[in-house]
Amino acid sequence: MKDLIQQLKRIDNKGYRAYKDLQGKYSFPDFDLFLDYVQGDPFASPSRLRIMIPKQKRGINQEWLQTAPRKIAAEDAIARSVGKAVGKNEISIKGSGKSGNIFFDRPGQEVLERSAVQLTSDTITICLSVGLPANGRRINGREAEKLFTKAIPELVRNSVFTIPDQMITEAIELADQQEAIREQMRQHNWIAFLANGSILPRESGISNRPMKQAVPFQSPAQSEVEISIPHREEPIRGMAIEKGITLIVGGGYHGKSTMLQAIERGVYYHSKGDGREYVLTDPDAVKIRAEDGRKVTGVNISPFINNLPHKQQTTFFSTENASGSTSQAANVMEALEVGATTLLIDEDTSATNFMIRDHRMQKLVKKDQEPITPFIDKIKQMDEQLGVSTILVMGGSGDYFAVADKVIMLESYRPEDVTEKAKQIMNDTPLERDLDVTENFGNVTERYFLPQSLQTQKGKRAKVQAKGLSTILMGYNDIQFADTEQLVDPSQTRLIADIILHLDQRNVLGNKSLKDVVQYIDDQLNQKGIAAFSPFKNQHPGDIARPRKYEIAAVINRLRTAAVKHN
Repeated sequence: MKDLIQQLKRIDNKGYRAYKDLQGKYSFPDFDLFLDYVQGDPFASPSRLRIMIPKQKRGINQEWLQTAPRKIAAEDAIARSVGKAVGKNEISIKGSGKSGNIFFDRPGQEVLERSAVQLTSDTITICLSVGLPANGRRINGREAEKLFTKAIPELVRNSVFTIPDQMITEAIELADQQEAIREQMRQHNWIAFLANGSILPRESGISNRPMKQAVPFQSPAQSEVEISIPHREEPIRGMAIEKGITLIVGGGYHGKSTMLQAIERGVYYHSKGDGREYVLTDPDAVKIRAEDGRKVTGVNISPFINNLPHKQQTTFFSTENASGSTSQAANVMEALEVGATTLLIDEDTSATNFMIRDHRMQKLVKKDQEPITPFIDKIKQMDEQLGVSTILVMGGSGDYFAVADKVIMLESYRPEDVTEKAKQIMNDTPLERDLDVTENFGNVTERYFLPQSLQTQKGKRAKVQAKGLSTILMGYNDIQFADTEQLVDPSQTRLIADIILHLDQRNVLGNKSLKDVVQYIDDQLNQKGIAAFSPFKNQHPGDIARPRKYEIAAVINRLRTAAVKHN
């Protein structure tokens, strides 16, 4: 620390690039500080540093590390304390540009594997980004000394050294409980579980926090199950959704989409107090929607769409500007291609002509004039032949009663099992529309993305950069994926950007199918950790969080530079 202070005095008022001399390791009384990257300009991306705290200074309970979910939960709990301390930092650092700003990758409502905190049996590592102080483009050494000797040590004291062990223990016990529920789901073939008392509505359209004074979820009696979970005397009760076809119905504004949104986020674990801690979903569930205008490359959409005008190929369908129906067909087939076992669909974000053609339209537009086989005529085949379940919000067509295994009706956010009523309605008023069912669902074709799909070069160097949650800049092109709804954190997008650069530099594409590519990525993350694809593996790994393979595939599928072949 004394050496760092001396160096700051030496470079005070020099040109900003003299800060580069500081890179390296410094020992403080309670931690080691590693200055891994120094920005070249006060207005540039901030400098990266790590705080490494040994177990001798801050005890590490080895139970926190017993399983991967426990480790992630413990790191998440520590990260939340650091994020809170950064938000409350009251030490003012003066200067131009980003001078004195401290940045930390604070978790949201979901508990994700991320690089912000790394826990081992010996150390706790905190990754921060800071703006090194300057006056104009000259070093402000006094303010930098305040940053390093006051602001950062206080931040560490107010987080890592003050978070009670009990708070971390509660986080790992919640992870144990969530894992136990997932295990019960696997054993009983449930694709979703929603605990009684869960708060499903969110605070607002722009806030992911739980709504205050919301109606707590209460399972219908027919669907209620009881699960014994660890760290709790009483079993937990709630609604189990079994494999098969489940409809969520009801009037407008009664909570149908809210329930589906909770289910789609249930592929992730949630933090204590979120309200959806015990809302869990098949980890291989994928939200499907129409996506007008997206690029589609070489997708076999023939199970849903055939006989297009001008003899356009649908077993290898490509378009620069997909319609609602072709985009939704492509989204279904792409999800199946990489292994989805549950599809989540809301009629509000679906193409009507993809979902259904009623009997009057069938009478007017004959089958040989209509290339689309609607989803209602394929949903059973997906279940019976492919083992793929569907949870579907449907408020506008009772024809889906004919294919549903379970019908849940919401009234004022309160669910009721109306399966028997729906079956009686079908008996009283039989289906009028003609079924358009073929013997087999059709082929789910694996595709191979060619290496030239990844055009990362920009000038003399490769560049792939995330911009917010739903944009990645790749070379001279951008990739847009705003409708990939299960991508929940910009840090996931940053890791996907790192993955794209890795795939290009290692020439991974071409010999592996997309399914094998995303499995390779998953395997690397499992074996080497969250920094497996980071260019800063052995230093500050960046502000990254782990995405699912389905969202990685979704981004690759939206490359406007994609070139694809079938095997």
